[in-house]
Amino acid sequence: MIVKQLSNEIDIKRYLKNLGVDGGGIHILASKAKIHLIEIKDLHVGAANILKQDALSIGADLAVPRGTVIAKEPKVDCLLIASTKALEVLARKELAQPFGLKDLAGRLKVIAKTKKPYQTKIMGVINANDDSFFAGSRFQSSDAIRSIEKMIEEGADIIDIGAVSSRPNAAEVSVEEELSRLKPIVDLIQEQKLYEKVTFSIDSYEPKAIFYALERGFSIVNDITGLQNDAVCRLAAEYQAEVVIMHMQGNPQTMQKNPSYVDVIDDIYQFFTKRIEKAQGFGIDNIVLDVGIGFGKTLEHNLLLLKHLEHFLTLQKPLLVGASRKSMIDKIFPSSVEERLPGTLTLHLEAIRNGASVLRVHDVYEHAQALKVQEALLKL
Repeated sequence: MIVKQLSNEIDIKRYLKNLGVDGGGIHILASKAKIHLIEIKDLHVGAANILKQDALSIGADLAVPRGTVIAKEPKVDCLLIASTKALEVLARKELAQPFGLKDLAGRLKVIAKTKKPYQTKIMGVINANDDSFFAGSRFQSSDAIRSIEKMIEEGADIIDIGAVSSRPNAAEVSVEEELSRLKPIVDLIQEQKLYEKVTFSIDSYEPKAIFYALERGFSIVNDITGLQNDAVCRLAAEYQAEVVIMHMQGNPQTMQKNPSYVDVIDDIYQFFTKRIEKAQGFGIDNIVLDVGIGFGKTLEHNLLLLKHLEHFLTLQKPLLVGASRKSMIDKIFPSSVEERLPGTLTLHLEAIRNGASVLRVHDVYEHAQALKVQEALLKL
């Protein structure tokens, strides 16, 4: 007899299939293998006691503060520990319960059915300006075209082109200046029909710049203001463009001046909920969410968002993460921008494990290699 403890990172469905388990059994067993840790805040104490008993009855559990059973406090914070299968059962049980448990049941049902993406796309970065925080991403005209072709060869699925730096305290740029920087590159992309080889994204929140790019083969709008401008919404809808809604607290000139949140994860979740509703109201169907690493966040905020990224998958939209060479790495391990590739790869691989399906990167080849290696590991 041989006994081995297996990693929780294995492809459980593939493993069960190789074991010879029948199709129905694979689904049931796989749903028992995934364990969820769900934080519930401000739950009515009566609801907590009911949920505790119902969870225990199906093999799950609810961690509650001391004194909950005697209703010492009217509301409590709890931690639900359950498999996917247990969540499905618990969601059904709580539908008939009082104290807000019916609403909780709906959330549990969504969490239970949410799955991580199986594929990851690489978005390469091209900056048509001379003040981007990473010099290696700055290009102009023909140089940019050569870099785009190189990124395509290295494995980029998307090329994101912008002409205005969004680094902290970046100088404001007029739309005329932005267009003057963009036009030579966008025109060459159209002339050489490079949009037939790769998907192009315009990194802008200015309607005139976005219109110019969409007219010439671009199909993604990457808006760091998260669709704040209705004109951008109308353009995206008209051209049936995919939209990246990013969260940023403040603007590039103010975002790093003591950023604060009541709860960074929930605050951004609520922001996304409202902006998704706005986008859909304009008829925008293809939406990607970006938590905005480094945009109005402290180091702790950034790490929490990456660690608990899976929470945002319950919004049923793909997630983009862009932590490439950002200063949060320097705060952990002092380093120049040029020295932050190892830290970037670590953060991005963690993001993929937690649900990201698009990575915005400066180093395409290195990410393509890292993703292939990680994919090989996860297939076992």
